[in-house]
Amino acid sequence: MPRINLLPWRAELRRQQKQEFMIMLGVAAAAGTLIGVLVLFGFVQVINQQKARNSYLEIEIAKLDKKIEEIRLLRKKKEEFLARIRAIEGLQTRRPTNVRLFDELVKAVPEGLSLVKLGLKGSAIELEGVAQSNARVSALMRNLDASDWMQEPSLKVIKASTKTEGKGGAQLLDFNVQVKQVESRLEDGAL
Repeated sequence: MPRINLLPWRAELRRQQKQEFMIMLGVAAAAGTLIGVLVLFGFVQVINQQKARNSYLEIEIAKLDKKIEEIRLLRKKKEEFLARIRAIEGLQTRRPTNVRLFDELVKAVPEGLSLVKLGLKGSAIELEGVAQSNARVSALMRNLDASDWMQEPSLKVIKASTKTEGKGGAQLLDFNVQVKQVESRLEDGAL
């Protein structure tokens, strides 16, 4: 039997298959690289879009922060205005009360007694004055206690004055009386 050598044909086939395999490997590597570059480019695009969205949101947040600060300032101004309005309303309601208080003081002061100083701290009224006698100071305190606008008169000081009355030289008395305004009248603004 004759011998046929098929080795060169097989070697040629192997070389051709190896060449095709290398080409396919190169194409697959190129395709993989291309796909990797495209995916990377896509990720870069997505990241850039997200960064753009984030910067837009940061700008809008900064705008809203400014508006919030403006709202805070407006609320603060509103509270200041409301406080002013309440103070003015309080003064308006107390205005007739003060007039009424002075009217009551005029009615309470008996003859022979004169007020030198009037002080007001909260609801406490301090009266300083000069009287002809102790009886005049007592009459003042009774009149203050009888008033609907004042309560709890208390004598703090009564002493002989360095002043004298008229040519006869009658000795005068310096006195200090404290009395409280009636709180319900102040709150009601009643006349």
